[in-house]
Amino acid sequence: MNKTDLKSLNREELEEFIISLGEKPFRGRQVYAWLHRRLASSFDEMTDISRGLKDTLENCCSLTLLRTETVQESKEDGTRKYLFALEDGNMVESVRMRYQHGISVCISSQAGCRMGCAFCASTLGGLMRNLTPAEMLDQIYRIQADTGERISHVVVMGTGEPLDNYENLVTFLRMLTDENGLHISQRNVTVSTCGIVPGIRRLAEEKLQITLALSLHASNQKKRESLMPIAKKYELSEVLEACKYYFLRTKRRMTYEYALIGGINDSKDDAKELGMLLKGQNCHVNLIPVNPIKEREYVQSHRDVIRNFQNLLEKYGINVTIRREMGRDIDGACGQLRKRYAER
Repeated sequence: MNKTDLKSLNREELEEFIISLGEKPFRGRQVYAWLHRRLASSFDEMTDISRGLKDTLENCCSLTLLRTETVQESKEDGTRKYLFALEDGNMVESVRMRYQHGISVCISSQAGCRMGCAFCASTLGGLMRNLTPAEMLDQIYRIQADTGERISHVVVMGTGEPLDNYENLVTFLRMLTDENGLHISQRNVTVSTCGIVPGIRRLAEEKLQITLALSLHASNQKKRESLMPIAKKYELSEVLEACKYYFLRTKRRMTYEYALIGGINDSKDDAKELGMLLKGQNCHVNLIPVNPIKEREYVQSHRDVIRNFQNLLEKYGINVTIRREMGRDIDGACGQLRKRYAER
């Protein structure tokens, strides 16, 4: 018998499910609060639920609970990197970072990735499968339970392409920001995409107030194709039009992620071309010194090159920051911890 994935049901669905078991609607609200506010890891923890209902739920439902395989903590800045095991043996990574504005967690949306970006370790083994809403949520829940500190910001920028797992992503976003759960502000949630145009346009219609970050990484179509296979399917001009549409529908400023790779996309001409491309847009550019991985020969740009790149973009009136390198001493590249574990 296929068991119901209880933690992936939104509040209305959970209420309806509980009613179908012959219980009152308020029992559904109680169970939802135990799962998504009190972060219960078992039915036995639900002290105001009857033994009979607990037994019924045990028999007909699954309760997603990720198992922590390893935790690495940076001696430099306290960043923690978690490797979680899913029920089927797949692995995902999550990272907890402390900033002045609060605690931020970067989560994965898929086990593996099929996008094939040339500089990314996450895609080396290909896509295993999509994560359920419960598996995305539980990365956050396990980290908050582990540290005892409230998470205020969430970034869907770990392993996987979120818009390649669209339905589960949107369910996750609504549950994460639901007032009956952790109730994280939508404005404190960022979703990163490599540029799946239909997904961007569809997300624009969801009436969400999240930040959308586009992994841009090049200032022209030819160079983007050499770094990101998805660019062969969606032209750069088409992707940027979709981003403008997202801004028009949501009034949320776009973020453009640009991984600086030494000698590849970090020249003055690259910066000027990018400046002309984004000039006049209400956007923010996040410059990311690339994380070198042993399977590729890419290297980080020199600090002076990165600073000059930033200065050139600012001359075009573009808001630019250089991403602070968190957890440099604990497997800096996304996907590295998961990959090494799998190779054991």
